Parts: sequence; C-alpha cells; structure tokens
Amino acid sequence: MRTIFMSAVLLFLVAEAAAAYFYPPLLWTLVVFAPLVLVGLYDYFQHSRAVLRNFPVLGHFRYMLEAIRPEISQYFIETETSGRPFGREERSVVYQRAKGVRDTVPFGTIRDVYEVGYEWINHSLKPLEIDATHMRVSVGGPHCKAPYSSSILNISAMSFGSMSSNAILALNHGAREGNFAHNTGEGGLSPYHTEPGGDLIWQVGTAYFGCRDEDGRFDVDAYAEKASHPNVKMIELKLSQGAKPGHGGILPAAKVTPEISSIRGVPMGKDVLSPPYHTTFSTPIGLMEFIKTLRDRSGGKPVGFKLCVGKRREFMAICKAMVKTGITPDFITVDGGEGGTGAAPLEFANRVGAPLIESLIFVHTTLIGFSLRDKIRIVASGRIMTGFDLIKRLALGADMCNSARAMMMALGCIQARRCNSNLCPVGVTTQDPELTAGLVVSDKSKRVKNFHSGTIIAMAELLGAMGLKGPGQLRPWHIMRRTAPNEIRHYGELYESYSLADGALLSDPVPEYYRRACDAAQPESFDNTLDPEPSGVVSV
Repeated sequence: MRTIFMSAVLLFLVAEAAAAYFYPPLLWTLVVFAPLVLVGLYDYFQHSRAVLRNFPVLGHFRYMLEAIRPEISQYFIETETSGRPFGREERSVVYQRAKGVRDTVPFGTIRDVYEVGYEWINHSLKPLEIDATHMRVSVGGPHCKAPYSSSILNISAMSFGSMSSNAILALNHGAREGNFAHNTGEGGLSPYHTEPGGDLIWQVGTAYFGCRDEDGRFDVDAYAEKASHPNVKMIELKLSQGAKPGHGGILPAAKVTPEISSIRGVPMGKDVLSPPYHTTFSTPIGLMEFIKTLRDRSGGKPVGFKLCVGKRREFMAICKAMVKTGITPDFITVDGGEGGTGAAPLEFANRVGAPLIESLIFVHTTLIGFSLRDKIRIVASGRIMTGFDLIKRLALGADMCNSARAMMMALGCIQARRCNSNLCPVGVTTQDPELTAGLVVSDKSKRVKNFHSGTIIAMAELLGAMGLKGPGQLRPWHIMRRTAPNEIRHYGELYESYSLADGALLSDPVPEYYRRACDAAQPESFDNTLDPEPSGVVSV
C-alpha cells in the first residue's frame, strides 16, 4: 500500500512536470505539489512514526487533529477509541517513556482524588533510595533443575500470527537489550522469537502449536526439541486467558500466511480456532502429571500454567492434586478477565472470567491455605502499564507481572482496533507486508526497552517514597482506596474474607468463605462432587 501510494505520487509529479513543460501556465501546480511529494518521501523513509511510513502525507492529518485538542490532551497521545477505557495519563506515560522523552506532567494530580475508586499509596517521612537494577525474582520450585532469574516485569503472551513478524522481532530485541523475558503466546516458537536472542517463555496452548502431530495431538518429542532451545528459559502451559476464557484462541483466516500455516501446522484459508480445553489431560492430577512431563522433557526448566480464574472449586481441585501428587508448578500466571486479545467474541471479552484483583488475591491466599505458596511464584497479567500498577499487583500477592497492552503501545500501537482485520495501520497486528514495513525493528525495540526500564525505575522510586526496602515488603494494606465520598479502606480490609493462615485448607474446620468450594474440589476430577444446589442457590 505504502509503495503503491508513493509510486502514484511520483508518477503524478512526473506527469505534472511534463504538462508544465508543454503548457507553462500549469507551472504553478508544481509549486503546490512538489513540497507535498518531498514531505511524502521524508515520511516514507523516516523510522520513528509508523503511521507516516505507511500513510505518507495523509498520516499528518492524525497529528493535526491531535494538535487542535485541548492543551491537556497533548499529554494524552492516544485517542479515545477503546471500548475498555482506562486512564489517559497512564497511556501518555507509556508513549513518552517508550520514546525516552520527559514523562512528567504539570499542575499536579490529574485524577479527582475525591472520586469513588481513587487509589493511592502513602509515603514515608523517611524515604529510601532503591536500586532498580536488582528487581529480579528467581523462578524454580523444588523439582526445577534450571531456575530462571526473571525481571519483575516481562512481556505478556502475544503470538506470531496475531502479531506481525516485525513486532515480534522488536519485542524480542527489546527483551534482550533490557534483560527481561518475552512470552511467545500460543502460536508456536517462530524464527522471529529466537533470532534476536532474547529470553523466552514458551507458551504451550490447547492446540499445541509447534509441538503437535499431524492429528493435532501433543507430540512430546517435538516439544522436547524446542524446549531445549537455549533462549527458552521457562515453559507456560495455557489453560485459559482472560480475554476469552473457556473459548480457545482465534486467528482470523485473513492473517494466516503460508509461513504461519507452516509454523502452526494448520491449513490456509480458514480461521484458526484453538480448542477450549486440553486433550492431553482431563483431571487435576492429570494436569500435574503433564506439568511433570513438560519439566522433565525440557531439561528441568521452570514450568507453570496460565489461567483466568473461573470456578473456585476447580482451582482448589488443582491445589489438592498438588498436595496429593507432590508435583507443583514452578509458577502460576493469573490472567484477569479484563485482559486484551487480538480477537474475541464480545460476550466472552466483557462478561466471562474473574477480574485480576479478585483472582490474584484468591490464588495467593488459596496457595497459602494449602501450604504451597513458598514453592510457587505468581505472575499477574492484565492492564499493567505503570509503576503504580506493579506496586499494586505485588502488594496483593504477585511476585512478578506481565504486560501486553503497554508493550504494544511501546511498539507504536495507536489502538485503532483493527487487530482482527489484518489492517493494523502501524504494522503491529497485521501480516500485510506493506503495513508491517512501517514498523522499524531497530527503532521500536529501543522503545520497548525504554518502557521496561522506565517503569521499573518508577516502581523503585515509589517503593523508596513508601520507605520500603524492596517489593518483598509490600502488603495489601499499602494500597488505599476511596470506597465512598467520606470512606477510605486499604485492600487488606476490602478483602478481609480472603485471609487464610498457612495450611488452613488442609484441616477441619475449613474457613466459612472457602468451605463449600473446598468440599466440592477433588483432585481426581474438575466436576462438582457435591449434589446440585436447589434452584436459586449460587454454585461454587
């Protein structure tokens, strides 16, 4: 598209010059159009703005519209197109941080501090200076032979196919340069993941892309071959994702190229629909045994699973399977129902799956209740964009966090919401080579690195302002929330019913809040072992 457009402009200029030569009165048209051609040529070859590279000259209209918005909007670069709104100042910080420009704001607090839902942290009169370079976590439980020292913030799962080749390359280059990890997503392990040399978390989904046989079943030998790759530091088994839990991944047919077809082992011309469930196991104990297989055949690398919390008894059944078998994952990624995706049915995106905060607190306290928490790291995933977002998730039980949306914005995503159409104007979520060319890997990889390092530094500064020596000292009571115009509570009070003592779910009596779900959970089955409730009683 971009090449065709510029070729047409140049041909038009040549035609204009020829017309002016034979008919001098038309000379004035060259005075008008020649500067536009020069601007178009500059746009075509510059590297920093994908919109202008893909839409020379025309792309300037977007920035002209931004320029006439109210003054405060200059700090809010991305337009209000998202159906899931969140703070414009956070979006602004992502863009500015990624570009390495000043990310401060004038005039003080932009949020209404008396608005119900406003959250903050309290500072100390004895602040500390915290070294941001040591914000790392060792991942690897008692059965792990190759623990991984992970950054406290990593790139969340985004597949090649959903994302363009240049986007994947830029993300992985950024991960390598910034010393953090890049989750492959469920679309398989592609050359674009491995070529830059960044650390990888290889995600194995329900369709087993990259480790499946001709019938789509899990191929343990193909898995072992790829899991042994030196760039693969951890393996994540995807049970469900926040944007469409219980549905399975979707890659529209328009985005299935011959290369993607080969990598995933799927046919051309059809939507790629991952199954909503795994076929390799069907019980909690089977899940634990499969995790052991994945860990053993990877050479002992950390293996965990990702899920969006649904029925409480099912997660408790998994915990009971851990206790019964003695097999534990090295980490659990908790994906909130508010998580993003390239394609999802509207109802699944908006109404299925528990939000991250409730899910995170539940998983954290349940693991404590089964005396498993010290063996397993928790990763929080879902709309994490700022240092405060990190502070909040770590205070509520996470050990580390993954970010997808903010990393996409660092790549140049403008939230045009064309991810599922193959028409992404900035080359992030398209397989159209003309649009992908707008995303320059060398430029965008630096922005990914800048965003990561800037956010970690911001988190360290917040910790210091709180008077804390490190993220390990964060607790729920550090996060304050206005719950009414004249009422303030911290998260420890808001979710007091979740509190559990170590081992509280292993003996009677089980605390009331967890009792029914715990009684219904059995390690041999995901099914409810209790009799159906009478009409009108909510099921656990």
